[in-house]
Amino acid sequence: MADSSDEPILNLDSDELETESVDIQCDVNIEDYVNVDDGVNVQPSSSSSPLEPFISMVFEEVEDAQAYYKAYARRKGFAILTNHTRLSRDDKTLRAVDYVCTREGFRWVSRNVSDRILPEPAETKIGCKAIIGIKKDGEKWVVNKFVVGHNHILLTPRSTSFLRGHRGVTKVQKKLIMTLNESGVPTRKIMSVLSQDSGGEFNVGCIGKDVENYVGSKRRKIFEEGDAQRLYSYFLDRQLKEPGFVFSMQVDNDGCMGSCFWADARSRTAYQYFGDVVIFDATYVTNIYKMPFVPFSGVNHRHQNIMFDCVLLVNETAESYTWLLRTWQEAMLGRATATIITDDDKAMAKAIVEVLPNTTHRLCLWHILQKFQKDFRHCIHETITTNEFEQEWALIVVKYELGENTWLQNLYSRRDKWVPAYLRSTFCAGMSTTQRSESMNKFFKDYVRSSTMVSDFVHQYEKAIDARYFKEREKDVQTKSTRAITKTPFKIEEEAAEVYTRKSFMIFQDELFNSLRYQAKKLTVIGEAKTYAVTAHGKEIPFYRVTLEGDEVHATCTCHMWEFMGILCEVNGLPQHYVLDRWTINAKARIILDIPCFDDQLSQRQDDPTMRKNKSMLQLYDIVELASQSAEKHKHFTLALEKVHKELLAMEEDVEYSQAVPTNDDQIGRSQVLSNFSQTVQDPPRVPTKGRPKSLRSKNPKETQTTKKKHCSICKNEGHAKNNCPSVR
Repeated sequence: MADSSDEPILNLDSDELETESVDIQCDVNIEDYVNVDDGVNVQPSSSSSPLEPFISMVFEEVEDAQAYYKAYARRKGFAILTNHTRLSRDDKTLRAVDYVCTREGFRWVSRNVSDRILPEPAETKIGCKAIIGIKKDGEKWVVNKFVVGHNHILLTPRSTSFLRGHRGVTKVQKKLIMTLNESGVPTRKIMSVLSQDSGGEFNVGCIGKDVENYVGSKRRKIFEEGDAQRLYSYFLDRQLKEPGFVFSMQVDNDGCMGSCFWADARSRTAYQYFGDVVIFDATYVTNIYKMPFVPFSGVNHRHQNIMFDCVLLVNETAESYTWLLRTWQEAMLGRATATIITDDDKAMAKAIVEVLPNTTHRLCLWHILQKFQKDFRHCIHETITTNEFEQEWALIVVKYELGENTWLQNLYSRRDKWVPAYLRSTFCAGMSTTQRSESMNKFFKDYVRSSTMVSDFVHQYEKAIDARYFKEREKDVQTKSTRAITKTPFKIEEEAAEVYTRKSFMIFQDELFNSLRYQAKKLTVIGEAKTYAVTAHGKEIPFYRVTLEGDEVHATCTCHMWEFMGILCEVNGLPQHYVLDRWTINAKARIILDIPCFDDQLSQRQDDPTMRKNKSMLQLYDIVELASQSAEKHKHFTLALEKVHKELLAMEEDVEYSQAVPTNDDQIGRSQVLSNFSQTVQDPPRVPTKGRPKSLRSKNPKETQTTKKKHCSICKNEGHAKNNCPSVR
């Protein structure tokens, strides 16, 4: 530093210092030599320290001096930084340090300043001369120079918390920030939580930009380590801990991650109970690589959405879908679903025909209905039999002269995949659209976003699944601890309340009430079969045909509600063979031997480090609340805490956390889907997604119509409007 200054510089034995050590002008930060806590507002080690520094002032350690001057600067209204250090010529140990005001010196002028695109930031360096210097004297550190004066306005102690030199993110704050960030909480709300915990914004010790920088640094570190490799390592670790967890990952010739599939024991077991109808939707993007998120979902015995597995696809080709369906079927013990509901995607349809030839493929009715007018909607929804649909469809086609419409003809040729009249006899658990899947997508938005990395996505997915299963358990407890309200004296209603889940019972109850509104008229008797015409009292339509077999315990109705949903329509009795297990309270009573029990694994993980930490945090929170009631209690708590801290540090504890859960090797071999790679898995390329692929799905003619070109009202030319007309300019 230059010695020419308007302020007197008090220098103690500076000549002697220069002869004893080498002045290495390398601007080494003090934190490179000492272990300085990363917290802010660090106070001096001694509470009896003088308020003003002075020459010959002695400190035990260099960090004590730094903490003291930092606290002094905070009170006075400025921030400090390490100006330069001196190292010993012999062993390169630290011998002297100078701390200066952050406004010391002047900005370095770049030669490329004329080429600058962004506006130049405000000036911070204005040549302030405030400084404190310390040197090592034996085992102590002594102040050998001190300049008080500043050539700028000093802030109030409250305002100094915004200065960079007094800002920082503590270890406790870092953990809280990452927890909130992983849960999808934005920066502004993270700052609100930190402010609440700190007793005000001025006590937080950092600003929103510091939080963003910290999160950004963690993300950059993940990219350096390899996002895909972290995901692969997580899968391997998870599989060791949970033998029921399965995964499969594709890797291309360059070692980059391709499509990725995984499912835990809970989801695989749930599929064995409720996998008769599956919704398959590939229109949701939730990660930084724009890889479509493809959830396989369905409905459980409580009519709640349920996830069977999760997939990230590298693209939306028939080959990718074929790989996905084969992997999915293998993970689900080779069991194919009875019905699958998807969007109108040709690549997806091709893969389903190849891999699931015996599965009924339905198209999402909701998306198709968006393209139709009111007359078509009535034809599709209100017709009961296929003959009724065909007659009404033909009349509408003639009425609107649509016989030559190729798009409509193509859709009509596949009517067995989307028209309810053709699908009423196929069990679909009451579903005809992919809206349950889209509802799940909306649910996932609380956990993931388009900037989520794949290694973070899998953790957020697990949190979302945990939340879903928690809701299911909540409903289980509610059903078992309460009694359904019956509205009739019929014994059949009491029987239904005993076996059905609460939601299923409410549906059954509605049908029981509706049966009182209908009347039956015998039509024919052929042998032992009796056919009745069922209509609402005083009405002739809609007309339902009910056929009873000779024993009158087997019935068929043209509405096919039993076949479509698994619950009887217009109930007069409840034979046991008409109680579908998947809607009952005991739907999950059957044990799936080929999949390890998840509850057993959960109980084995109760003593892992995370569970121990959470338990301690809950206990500590109660103690902290009690200690904050008075200064005496707080002092007692602080002393006890320091004592416990020292004892824990002194303990030589060999913690061996067993990652392996006792497993059956034969069982793992049968149930797991493994993808082992000898090389490091590289991050996938960022590729654009098709959404609902325009190039593959059938289009409504309205979608292909050319949009009307703009016409300028001034010059009458096309291609622009009057607000940007060239003639006006």
